[in-house]
Amino acid sequence: MAWQQRKNTVLTYLAGALVALTHVSVSAAGGACERVVVTGNADYPPLLWASPDDPTRLTGAAVELLEEALKPAGIHVDALHVGSWEQAQQEVHSGRVDMLAGSFLTPERLAEVDYIHPPFMEMPSVIFVRRGEAFAYSGWDDLRGRQGVSLATSSFGAAFDTFADDHLQISTAGSIDQAFDQLLEGRADYLIHQRHQGLALAAQRNVLDQLDILEGSLINEQLYYTLSHHSACNSPLLRGALAQGMYRMVRQGEPRRLLEKYRDIWASQFAPVPEEAPALE
Repeated sequence: MAWQQRKNTVLTYLAGALVALTHVSVSAAGGACERVVVTGNADYPPLLWASPDDPTRLTGAAVELLEEALKPAGIHVDALHVGSWEQAQQEVHSGRVDMLAGSFLTPERLAEVDYIHPPFMEMPSVIFVRRGEAFAYSGWDDLRGRQGVSLATSSFGAAFDTFADDHLQISTAGSIDQAFDQLLEGRADYLIHQRHQGLALAAQRNVLDQLDILEGSLINEQLYYTLSHHSACNSPLLRGALAQGMYRMVRQGEPRRLLEKYRDIWASQFAPVPEEAPALE
């Protein structure tokens, strides 16, 4: 209980700090932003996770990529950990935080945020199963009649989400730890999760040797930075700087380089490195 009270106090403080940061980030001349506040899913290594040096901040490939993209425009990036993925989305929807670092395109989100083009990464989602209990799989139809699990706030693109709602039995878990527990304890037949994040978090839990990935189970969706419609920093100047910066970063191959860099950083800080780390796809 004491920990929860401290956590609530920190989040309340952060909310106030976010408002202050947003207000001072807009210069008096022309409304040009000198800094943007960004947040995202802190359970998303190697793209994003809470910094071990300061748990109120985020680190990862998505943070450095955005910093590099905006550096020529002289715009500073503040990457803050505001709580759960759901809380992060609420802060951006309200405009208290300017941007999300990592979001799939959904019709609902189009009403709340501007998507920055080009997308910065194609994110493969896969189907994890218990080691030795893989089943024949050639497409989504093969998941019918089996119990699946995914995170409550996960989206895997409009096409799969619609198919799952209409045809599949997928329960939701509040955290990746709970989802892994359901799978490994036999309460679910499969787990759908992003490949890179799933492998990183499985390594942290030391359960890589208890998992397999169904061959051919990739669901590839584009991952974007998004800018809140209600952000005080949402301007043609910032949108232009973001689009130009991301075009340059993607053209230079920076997303892949940074993904590999931060996969190694995550592994060295939080989990033993497997003898044969799965290759990035």
